[in-house]
Amino acid sequence: MPELHLLCWAVLLGLAHACPEPCDCGEKYGFQIADCAYRDLEAVPPGFPANVTTLSLSANRLPSLPEGAFREVPLLQSLWLAHNEIRAVAAGALASLGHLKSLDLSHNLISDFAWSDLHNLSALQLLKMDSNELTFIPRDAFRSLRALRSLQLNHNRLHTLAEGTFAPLTALSHLQINDNPFDCTCSIMWFKTWALSTAVSIPEQDNITCMSPRVLKGTPLSRLLPLPCSAPSVQLTYQPSQDGAELRPGFVLALHCNVDGQPAPQLHWHIQTPGGTVEIASPNVAADGRSPPSAPVPGSRPRFQAFANGSLLIPDFGKLEEGTYSCLATNELGSAESSVNVALATPGEGSEDALGRRFHGKAAEGKGCYTVDNEVQPSGPEDNVVIIYLSRAGGPEAAAAGEGVSGQQSPGLLLLGQSFLLAFLTS
Repeated sequence: MPELHLLCWAVLLGLAHACPEPCDCGEKYGFQIADCAYRDLEAVPPGFPANVTTLSLSANRLPSLPEGAFREVPLLQSLWLAHNEIRAVAAGALASLGHLKSLDLSHNLISDFAWSDLHNLSALQLLKMDSNELTFIPRDAFRSLRALRSLQLNHNRLHTLAEGTFAPLTALSHLQINDNPFDCTCSIMWFKTWALSTAVSIPEQDNITCMSPRVLKGTPLSRLLPLPCSAPSVQLTYQPSQDGAELRPGFVLALHCNVDGQPAPQLHWHIQTPGGTVEIASPNVAADGRSPPSAPVPGSRPRFQAFANGSLLIPDFGKLEEGTYSCLATNELGSAESSVNVALATPGEGSEDALGRRFHGKAAEGKGCYTVDNEVQPSGPEDNVVIIYLSRAGGPEAAAAGEGVSGQQSPGLLLLGQSFLLAFLTS
C-alpha cells in the first residue's frame, strides 16, 4: 500500500509539470504560464497542466476553436488567441472558463461565434474581438459580463446593434466600436443617443460612421440628424353590411390588417386551423387575387389570399378554415400583433352563441357600425360581445377596399351564423 501511495503522488507530480511539446510552461510573478505563441500550430495542443492560469496561443494558424478546446485548463485567467485564422468558435469552446478575466480574440476571421458561452464568463474584465468578421451581436450577448471594463469591437462588419446591447455592462469604462459599416436607419438611433450621453469612453467617434443608405455614407453617427421612427401598430378591421341573407356555400370572409409604423413594417399572417398552421408573407397574390408568375402555381387563386394593402381574403370559408387568424407587423423597432378566433356557429332563438353567451353590441361613435373599445374593460360576459354583419358579395375587390369595423388587439371569436352573423368576443 505505501508503494501504491508513492506511485500515485509520482504520477500527480508528473502531471503537474506536464507541458505540450511545442510550448513552454513555467511560473512567473505567481502565475502558471503556458506560452505557445509563434509555434505555427493548427490546433490547440493537449497535455497542459491543470493549474495553468495564463495561456498564449497568439500568432499561430488555428482555424477554429472546437467544443471543449480548453477543458484541461479550467483555472485560466488570461487567454490570448490574437493573430490566428479562427473563423468559428463552437458552442462550449469557452464555456468552462469561469475564472477567465482577459480574452483576446482580435485579428482573426471570426464570423461564427458562440455568444452563449459568454454567459458563463462572469469574471471577464477585458474582451478584445476587434478586427474580425462579426456581422451580428445578440441583444443578450453581454448579459452576464457585469465585471467587464474594456470591450473592443472595432474593425468588424457590424451593420446594426440591438437596443440595450450594452446595458448589462455596468462596469464598462472603455468601448471601441469604430470602423464598422453601420446602416444608419431607425434601428441605430438608440446607440447614437446612448453614445452621446454615456460616461463610457468611446474613442474615435468620428470613425463610427454610416455605410448606408448611400446619401449618408461617411456621416459620423454622432452628427446624424433625427429620423422619423415609430414601432409598428396593427388593427384588424372588417367590412360589414346589413345583409340578412342566409349563409350559403362559398361564403367569403375578408379581414383587413391596418398597419402603421416607420420604417414601413413587413406584414405576416399566421393562421392556425384544424388542419395545421399556415404562414403567409404578405402579399401572396396580385391585385386580381391570382398568384404571381413566381408562385408554384402561377395564376391560381390561393386558399388564403393576402394582398399588399393588408387585406386577407378567404373565398370559400368553411369548417376547415375555422381557427385563429393573426396579423404580425415587424420593422426595425419591434413588432405588433392582432388576432381573432373564427368559427362557424348557428345562434339559437335565445340569441346565444355556441358557447352559451348572449349577444350584445355597442356602436362605435360616429361610424354607424360596431366595434370593440380596447380602453374599456368589460364588466361581465354580457358586455364583451360585438355583433356585425358581413356582405356575402365578396372578392378581391371587396377585400382590397379595407374599410370596416375595428377589431381588438387581443384574441377574440368570430361566429359566422345563418344571417352572416359575426360575433366578436373578447377573451
